[in-house]
Amino acid sequence: MQWTKQNEQTVYANRWFSVNLADVELPDGRHLDHFLIRLRPVAVATVVNEANEVLLLWRHRFITDSWGWELAAGVVEDGEDIARAAARELEEETGWRPGPLHHLMSVEPSNGLTDARHHIYWAEEGEYIGHPVDDFESDRREWVPLKLVPDMVARGEVPAANMAAALLMLHQLRLGQDTTP
Repeated sequence: MQWTKQNEQTVYANRWFSVNLADVELPDGRHLDHFLIRLRPVAVATVVNEANEVLLLWRHRFITDSWGWELAAGVVEDGEDIARAAARELEEETGWRPGPLHHLMSVEPSNGLTDARHHIYWAEEGEYIGHPVDDFESDRREWVPLKLVPDMVARGEVPAANMAAALLMLHQLRLGQDTTP
């Protein structure tokens, strides 16, 4: 069953997103008004070192009043290469400059409400260049063993679904089925 957008108008917009109202026709011919949020692409990055530790940020999200582990992330600026944006965000938020980035996955965290696409990258090496410029983004930055990721996700310590999916995929890529210490 495919819904068909008949038209769409912007209700509110700023430099980060727009809230739009769409007239949607359902397969049976009925129409409904559907609000949606249009967002810039989001670039996400981390480093996994030789010890199979992943660089994470411990941060508070005021919207949900929750703490959790995340990867460095931010919006892609107009005309900016997505991988370059991911490297920039990692450096700004952690103080680590990644080596060559590998595309891990692209996901749509809430595609029933928004068109946001999150592009997630990782590097096998990084260089610490100094205290993060955007240190207000997180309470702390830590190297966390990948072997701990499944339990962290299960305990709700990685509340963002896109971050949990990326960390679980990195866990599988680097450790496979062998999760023993």
